Parts: sequence; structure tokens; C-alpha cells
Amino acid sequence: MKAIVITRAGEPEVLQLQEVEDPQIKDDEVLIKVAATALNRADTLQRQGKYPPPKGDSEYPGLECSGIIEAVGKDVTRWKIGDQVCALVGGGGYAEKVAVPAGQVLPVPPGVSLQDAASFPEVACTVWSTVFMMSHLSKGETFLIHGGSSGIGTFAIQIAKYHGVRVFVTAGSEEKLAACKDLGADVGINYKTEDFVARIKEETGGKGVDVILDNIGGPYFQRNLESLNVDGRLFIIGFMGGIKTEANLSILLARRLTVQAAGLRNRSKENKALIMSEVEKNVWPAIAAGKVKPVVYKSLPLANAAEGHRLMESSQHIGKILLVV
Repeated sequence: MKAIVITRAGEPEVLQLQEVEDPQIKDDEVLIKVAATALNRADTLQRQGKYPPPKGDSEYPGLECSGIIEAVGKDVTRWKIGDQVCALVGGGGYAEKVAVPAGQVLPVPPGVSLQDAASFPEVACTVWSTVFMMSHLSKGETFLIHGGSSGIGTFAIQIAKYHGVRVFVTAGSEEKLAACKDLGADVGINYKTEDFVARIKEETGGKGVDVILDNIGGPYFQRNLESLNVDGRLFIIGFMGGIKTEANLSILLARRLTVQAAGLRNRSKENKALIMSEVEKNVWPAIAAGKVKPVVYKSLPLANAAEGHRLMESSQHIGKILLVV
């Protein structure tokens, strides 16, 4: 099969389409003939040599895919050859075929094309596991998403609105804020021209929001704490702004705040299967009802992975970037 190989750590041009060995499936895995895969920030970090795949996973990039099942392991009962599916993978999505534990596979959601289904597994599992399963965001609460126009952000806006939450977003341009509003965001804040802490206080009558989903890290830590309501929860899923900061922790005590962080890729397959099951139960009905739609900015051929990475690192995109096999 063909796969995108990271020939060495470096800039996007190190991504090369090469002929490689087909993956071998284990008894509890399925082999998916990939239709499309989607880009994630983790892929760009892996390309730079900063985020190696978990032990035992494919060394090729790609954390999600959609496609058709081509083979099933002898212990697999739910899936059969020919099923149209999408999947969460530890690596290997940028390829013509990928082996995936059966518990990390879901049917293509009703009303979504096989290709566009590749845009859902990583964002749905990330947002559902962090904001809903761990931070317990619930109806009637307020929610701030940093980077509202990202793949994670565009999904998080829609699923939060579906669950009756008031949504705030930050983004870096009026075009991106308009896109977020179109998806249902209630309040858009341009972080380049506005102080998000002041704006949130103003919009919430001085209280702050209940939950924040943050991918910036260090530079936003103190400001996030100041933006939270009593019993507020901050969930950190990335460090695009850096990993170090100095903070006044007294606010944690005064407002009974919770700070959590988690990644998805290094979880056990049992934990991933649990998250997938919760996503199928709670997110798939929202997609089937047309309340959560795929937001795809651009689809490129697999061979153009380097172009996709350049686009992602430019941060011009709104939603997901797909590679079509």
C-alpha cells in the first residue's frame, strides 16, 4: 500500500508518499481501506519529531479516518467486510489501509458522506471525553472555546448548542468569528483586539463562564482562571502558546475551581473504546438529526499532505482539512 512517511523530523516537505508494507490485523482489529483522513495539530508535532506515536501503533501520521472494512480479526463480532465506518487511530491514518481495534470504530453517521465522516472521530472523542465526561458541561451552563474556528472548536460549538449551553468563542479574525456565529456561537471575541476576560465578565454580569476548553496553555492560564464562574472548570487540551506560566492560585480556592488536562492519543484501547461508545450514544444522534454537521475547509489528495500541513500551520482554515485517498 501507499502511505505518507515522515522521512525525517522537519518542515512539511519531509512528508513523502511511499510504498510500504500492508498492516497486519490482530484478532480484535479490523482492516480499513481508507477513503479519507483528517489533519490534526498532533500530526504537525509528530512531523517535527515532538510527538511520537504510542508503542505498538503505526509510525505513519493520521489519528482518524473513514473508509470501508476490508478484513476482520477472528474475535471481532460487530463489524463485517464492506461496512462503511470511521475510526479513531493511534497512527496510520495517512495511508491506503489501516489496522484499528474494533472498539475504536463507529458506523458512518446517517446523512454524512463517507469522505466527510473522517472529520468526526478525533474532534468528537476529544470534546465529548473532556468537556462532557470529565468537566460535566450541562444544559443551561456557559462555555468558552478558545480557537472556535478550529476543527475542535467548530465541533464543540455545535454539540454544546445541541445540549442547551450558551457558547462563547475566541478567534483571530472577523471572518472566523462570523463562521463561529453561523454554527451557533452566542458571543464571539477577537483575541487580537479584545481582552477576553473583560468581555466575558461583561457578558455574564461579572460571574464568568462555567467551563473553558483551552488549547493555548501557559499564556492563558491566569486569564482563564479569572474568566471562570464559581465552581468553574478549566480543561486544557493543548499548549500552542507554551507550557510555562506563573499564576496566582488563590482564585482556585476562592472560586472552588477545577483544572484538568488530558490527551486522547495515549489512552488505552479500553478507554478509547469507552469514549467511542459514549460518542455513539450522545453525539451520533445529534449528527443524524442534522444539528451537528461536518465543517470541512478543504479536501486534498493524500499525496498533498505537505500542502495540508502548511495550511494547518498557517491557521487560515476554518474547520477540518481532509486528505482523500
